[in-house]
Amino acid sequence: MNQGLPVAGGRETAIQVWQLSRGYRLRLAATGALGLLSTGADLVVPVAIGFLVDRAQAGTANLATVLTVTAVMALSAVLGASGTALTIVLATHVYHSLLAALRERLVEHTMTLPQHLVEQAGTGDLISRSSDDVNAVADAAPTVIPAITVTVFTIVVSLGGLAALEWPYAASFAVALPVYLLAVRWFLRTGPGVYRAERTAMSARAQQILESQRGYATVLGFGIAEQRHQAVMTDSWRVAVQSLRARTVLSMLNARLNLGEYLSLATVLVVGFALIRLEASTVGGATTAMLLVLRLLGPLNQLLLVVDTLQSALTSLSRMLGAVTTVPVPPGNSQQTAGRAVQLDQVSFRYGQGPLVLDHIVLNVPPGQHLAVVGVSGAGKTTLAGLVAGTHLPESGTVIRPRRTAMITQEIHVFAGTLRDNLTLAAPEAGDREIQAALAATGAVEILDHAPNGLDTILGVNGHPITEAQAQQLALARLLLADADLVILDEATAEAGSTYAGELDRAADAVLAGRTAIVVAHRLSQAATCDQIVVMEQGRIIETGQHDELLTAGGVYARLWAAWESDR
Repeated sequence: MNQGLPVAGGRETAIQVWQLSRGYRLRLAATGALGLLSTGADLVVPVAIGFLVDRAQAGTANLATVLTVTAVMALSAVLGASGTALTIVLATHVYHSLLAALRERLVEHTMTLPQHLVEQAGTGDLISRSSDDVNAVADAAPTVIPAITVTVFTIVVSLGGLAALEWPYAASFAVALPVYLLAVRWFLRTGPGVYRAERTAMSARAQQILESQRGYATVLGFGIAEQRHQAVMTDSWRVAVQSLRARTVLSMLNARLNLGEYLSLATVLVVGFALIRLEASTVGGATTAMLLVLRLLGPLNQLLLVVDTLQSALTSLSRMLGAVTTVPVPPGNSQQTAGRAVQLDQVSFRYGQGPLVLDHIVLNVPPGQHLAVVGVSGAGKTTLAGLVAGTHLPESGTVIRPRRTAMITQEIHVFAGTLRDNLTLAAPEAGDREIQAALAATGAVEILDHAPNGLDTILGVNGHPITEAQAQQLALARLLLADADLVILDEATAEAGSTYAGELDRAADAVLAGRTAIVVAHRLSQAATCDQIVVMEQGRIIETGQHDELLTAGGVYARLWAAWESDR
């Protein structure tokens, strides 16, 4: 079972967040200062009430005293509420700005990850991190930001106020703090594993759904819809079980918070009673202390209650940062050079723990030479192409290829965007003149001629439709603009059928001209035009030579050619 991409640890997450905050730190400091001032303004209300109680007990309170205290409380409430609201808005803006920057880094970085790494982790894991986890972090903002913003400043200011009033009040409240600290400690020990298991279950479910969608034709063809349905349901139930565990942990946290609240109120009341009897405090002072504690308990409980959401968001954040910090550098047995030659020395490869798919392959492709790879289905042709392209890494042996390598396969994708965007994916600096020249060279000018808005025509879902052959021409034109030193065509012109075979072969010739090339040939007419041909069987190269030499030898290639000729 794959373990998915790495998950960033707590220290690494903190470091990455600190680095992301570069450019926002002054704004964060200003937000913090505003939060402290706003919370300080709120502190006036319990102090004013205590003052009024003492004046009433002493018999010195009058209407003017009541009106003055009321006005002061109203003003402080307005200033405190306005400042707190502005603090939350500023904090939310910074939060979403950092999240947007992280999301851009996530997309940018994961696009550079080697295919073998993504396949090993499971594409569902990557999709879950870029969708479920991003949503979890974004959705936490409305709940977490107000709770953290208000609570942190309230705790600091309220404890300071209690200590300034009478230090025993602050000490009495501190007696109950261990209950909260133990509750948080227990949750932080229990919660991460529970939420990580929940996110992992979501990734597994996403993988099952994705595989069922991608293999829709296979599922129908083999009549395994019920089997796939059961696989999705099994992983969905795992998600439900893990979600239930997470909610159970939250309920247990609530019980601990209720205990902490009871102890807080009880200890302050007892201390207040004792101080009043000893004439070390007044009734007004005790009232102020009680109001400060009540004022403190609300935000504190709110913060601890959203620890559930916060922990889930932090788990998702660590998964996102784990993907962002994944090092895409391949090991030493897959090397890139500034040259244009390709060399494979004793290369072997297998998928997972399966049998060898390639067995001690030795291959040399000189600069500028075109090599065709042929063989029956399952011979290892596509795997060989993937190893040369770097999408797979050899189990043993060494692969050396040009640094500027590009490959297209049978799976041609037209992206949602303009015709220009589709063509300049690998060549963003290409101008309209270069684009039109590439279309002309690959025989794809007709695509541009029929596009209603020229290069600005929208393609893809709900866009201007193009045929399979045109999609392949588009991919070849895209490859031409990329100007790679090594071009790999893995049956890249096979899907359009024989109707457009000649046209697509001419387009491929234009792309390969002057470049080192490896062509996994679906049609042997493509192989016949290459400088060298290798024939593969059961993961080994069994024949090597030029077209005429192999025909004269009368081996496997000659039989393949005869069979292909008879089917034409």
